[in-house]
Amino acid sequence: MRLALILVFLVATFETCVAADDKVKVPLSASSKTLGYSPLWVAARQGFFERQGLDIQPVLIQGADKSLMALVGGSVAVSAAAADAPIGAIERGVDLVSFGGVINGLTHMIMGGKNYKTYEDLRGATIGSSGLTSGTALVLRRVLKAKGLEYPRDYKLINVGGSAPAFAALASGQIAASIIAVPLSFEAVELGFNVIGRVVDVIPNFQLTVLTARRSWAEANRPTVVRFMKAMALSIRWLYDNKRAAIEFLTREMKLKPAHAEKGWEYYVENRIWNPDADINLEGMRVVIQVQAEQGLIHGALPGPAKYVDQSYLREALKEIGTKSSL
Repeated sequence: MRLALILVFLVATFETCVAADDKVKVPLSASSKTLGYSPLWVAARQGFFERQGLDIQPVLIQGADKSLMALVGGSVAVSAAAADAPIGAIERGVDLVSFGGVINGLTHMIMGGKNYKTYEDLRGATIGSSGLTSGTALVLRRVLKAKGLEYPRDYKLINVGGSAPAFAALASGQIAASIIAVPLSFEAVELGFNVIGRVVDVIPNFQLTVLTARRSWAEANRPTVVRFMKAMALSIRWLYDNKRAAIEFLTREMKLKPAHAEKGWEYYVENRIWNPDADINLEGMRVVIQVQAEQGLIHGALPGPAKYVDQSYLREALKEIGTKSSL
């Protein structure tokens, strides 16, 4: 009997090890770890990747350019970063393709210091952004241009990082204003900083963050990419369908105050910033392409999203789990 029990234990242990070894490792980078990127951590921590036979733990590589460099250099297989980064790389001849969406809109607000209440107050001021020539920096410049402020004639722009370091720079008085995303913008308001304007009022449609891989790798590993997209779609649906558990997860994993996690979750869900199918907003991609062209990064006739996007992996994934875009 004792020998039989030992044999059963050894067989079970062996099968567990084999199952673990059978999981496909997919190195994944994220250019930020904020509320918007949380579907990646939901997929990893809540077992959605594992149930698809994938061994994935997101690695934070801050900045879209650095995340893209890791992808091109082969350090990671998939990158979650600002949509303009792969577009620019593809224009330079790099073999990349975006196949899924993470953050499908803009939640940012232009937050001003206590003496800055209007766009006109920012004339001659120093403003903080994440980078200078990509991502939300171009969004910020476009909003300010729509309000009559030209860069660099009317204001200075410095790189202070994403929403969290931007908020810190604003609070310290290093900058007069910055572009800050939900839910940190809520905290800024609570501390007496001013909402100068909402980005969405100027740019209502924008694809902020996409999932990107080398096109040749994606096609050679199509079943893996399809399973990856199944896990991403199911992760986002979990966020939609489990409010209390989702808020607890965001509070713990993203290190947010519970009240801010709840307000952030409500904003993202009510405004459909996460697509329930993990799809890409093609109209939003067209706006990103247009912004890239305005910066002189795309020459000639304006291409459509199909040059940069392949939705076939997601369509294949949705055949198995169904679509929930009507959420």
